[in-house]
Amino acid sequence: MKRAIFYLIFLLIPAVNNARIVKSGANNGAKILSKDVYTVVGLAETGLDRTVFDLAIKGLKKLDSKGKLLNPTIVTIADYSQSSNKKRLYVIDLKNKKLLFNTYVAHGRNTGAEFARYFSNDEGSYKSSLGFYITEHPITGSHTGFSLMINGVEKGFNDHACRRAIIVHGANYVSEDFIRKNGRLGRSQGCPALPPELNKPIIETIKDGTCLFIYNPDNNYIHSSSLLN
Repeated sequence: MKRAIFYLIFLLIPAVNNARIVKSGANNGAKILSKDVYTVVGLAETGLDRTVFDLAIKGLKKLDSKGKLLNPTIVTIADYSQSSNKKRLYVIDLKNKKLLFNTYVAHGRNTGAEFARYFSNDEGSYKSSLGFYITEHPITGSHTGFSLMINGVEKGFNDHACRRAIIVHGANYVSEDFIRKNGRLGRSQGCPALPPELNKPIIETIKDGTCLFIYNPDNNYIHSSSLLN
């Protein structure tokens, strides 16, 4: 009897080991895919540099680890290293590995002309503020219409966003027609303004606790951000 039991166990050992190998392989594959969103989505072809994407994900993960995000599967990147004549706003579904929106976004009038160069957290500066934001709820502004409140979470860089009334909203100067007539996109008072026809769809997608990252290779920000260092 004991010999029969020993023989049965001996036969089952390879099956158990194989099961462990298959399970481990599946997990490794999932990890590889999760790290390869940039490639799967094809973000290089849209003009978004991998370094910018990686920084956005780094900050998102820190915010999520602190329980700050209600929906960590959506990330929005405004890449102010690019010309304002480029579609430099990206809304990415990390869970389903899809680029949901890729369109124009304005920067502040005192931040620069075609390119964004100067940034501020000060009220009345009419400059854009760099860093990570958490989206809040939609509002209806008297001048901006359907808009989205955003909360700047980086002290010294964008934590005055609410008092400055920095919001996501649509604007007629964010259009290809404006670029054709003026040689560059129009500018805001510091808000990341969007094309009017995409304003509501984008806001409805990113509202209520998602991550927004406004990027520029500004040395002071890159080396001082608590979410990137």
